[in-house]
Amino acid sequence: MFTGIITDIGTIADLTQEGDLRVRIQTGYDTAGIDMGASIASDGVCLTVVDLGADWYDVQVSAETVSKTNLGAWVVGKRLNLERALRVGDELGGHIVSGHVDGVAEVVSVVDEGDSTRVQLRAPDDLARFIAPKGSVALNGTSLTVNEVEGAVFGVNFIPHTKEVTTWGDVAVGDAVNLEIDTLARYVARLAEVA
Repeated sequence: MFTGIITDIGTIADLTQEGDLRVRIQTGYDTAGIDMGASIASDGVCLTVVDLGADWYDVQVSAETVSKTNLGAWVVGKRLNLERALRVGDELGGHIVSGHVDGVAEVVSVVDEGDSTRVQLRAPDDLARFIAPKGSVALNGTSLTVNEVEGAVFGVNFIPHTKEVTTWGDVAVGDAVNLEIDTLARYVARLAEVA
């Protein structure tokens, strides 16, 4: 489990297709404190550490994960939002995030408003019903509050701090973004279906 509070920006150092996709991610984390098999959310995708070095870790990514996320567009040099798994006793500053991406949203508008940036995204039609104003979503692993919703299009704001400590300062129209809907919204919708 994660909180959606990004704690490092990593960079893809290598991509190798060897049955599954193997990705080397350079990080500012102290890798001496990372165990083999640890889970690290990389742009919101929970990935398992399979090898470690002084300033990097490797993960293996299945074809299923590539097909359901934006990982198919990853290239060497791409910056990634990183978050280590939540530990008992850690502050829950965002919301409960599983690292299981539900789909890919597309950025349709980027507008600066004062020092902040308002971004509108189009969710896949089958996920749009789970997104509500003032609800939570995780976008590329970042816990965010939804401002407005109109059909499948929803908006979020990024304050300067968030743009500095995540990759959201680089956002552009057309970007494919990993979307994880709020777990509570998923269960409420399921209960409504069976009631």
